[in-house]
Amino acid sequence: MSKRDYYEVLSVNRDASDDDIKKSYRKLAMKHHPDRNPDSKEAEDKFKEAKEAYEVLSDGNKRAQYDQFGHAGMEGAAGGGGQGYGNFADAFSDIFGDIFGGGGGGRQRSNVYRGADLRYNLEISLEEAARGTETKIRIPTMEECEPCHGTGAKPGTEASTCSMCAGHGQVRMQQGFFSIQQTCPTCHGSGKTIDSPCSACHGAGRVKQHKTLSVKIPSGVDEGDRIRLAAEGEHGINGGPAGDLYVMIHLKQHAVFKRDNDDLHCEMPVSFTTAALGGDIDIPTLDGHAKIKVDAETQNGKVFRLRGKGIKGVRSQQHGDLYCHVVVETPVNLNARQKELLRELETMSQDQDNNPRAKGWMDRVKDFFGQ
Repeated sequence: MSKRDYYEVLSVNRDASDDDIKKSYRKLAMKHHPDRNPDSKEAEDKFKEAKEAYEVLSDGNKRAQYDQFGHAGMEGAAGGGGQGYGNFADAFSDIFGDIFGGGGGGRQRSNVYRGADLRYNLEISLEEAARGTETKIRIPTMEECEPCHGTGAKPGTEASTCSMCAGHGQVRMQQGFFSIQQTCPTCHGSGKTIDSPCSACHGAGRVKQHKTLSVKIPSGVDEGDRIRLAAEGEHGINGGPAGDLYVMIHLKQHAVFKRDNDDLHCEMPVSFTTAALGGDIDIPTLDGHAKIKVDAETQNGKVFRLRGKGIKGVRSQQHGDLYCHVVVETPVNLNARQKELLRELETMSQDQDNNPRAKGWMDRVKDFFGQ
């Protein structure tokens, strides 16, 4: 009985691309595979027919020979199409490779890995953040083992090819018509096994060390900013690039100022007398001192703004401002004479408009109860 044309079997044109041929075969294999049609002789025959056609048309040399001589040129070349279902899994290996991270078609997985990124929390003062500084930090890291040069094998010996995966780093697991690749459980994806581990790193190829780095802190950094030190993270595996180190900035609590982006805020205690009569007071700034004139009858909570006395942020074009919040201080530890004078002042103020806020509040209270 004559065989059907392979192009007809796969329902493709004679000028079909390799991708078109593979897609057509996938579709037919999924439809007619014996595992999905266990009691169908017809489905089994169609699967074998499609498999035989795919084996020929997916091979450039065999396809050229078939195009020239037809089935006569394929005697013994296609394998008869009846020696199991292994190539069905091969046709789908690239699909599962994409899903599970493995390579199909016999491609060897790369065993080179980038080192891990590291994070270091650095606490600095507000003054250091405002002006910038340079400091040294000491960090733990995994570095290449010097005795074995990162191979993990005892000096004078070499790692051997893994017998489980033949050095590919992956093994194929097949169940029914599904075939997936996963990391080799013996070599853990490295493709190598070590018979005589290095005594320094115990076969890991890396050892824990500490290193000291100099970090430049630019002026204007704020809480939560981070500075990246390229290639200062953990050492790569099998020659892979090193990771990065991220220095996370945290500001210490300041005794005077609180920062709000580029602005600074501080409380300014003012005596009862100065608030009532007015006067000049000195306040601190990051650059020294500044003088503020307090007007007479200044109330608690009044805010004075000093332009340009804040911080120039990393991404700012100009300095922020300094906001001074007045806190009128009630006198304490009064002697008898001071108490007498305050009572006299209180008596004199009752019939005058010396306490407008208190008078206004009392008027509102009277109106409320009068309703």
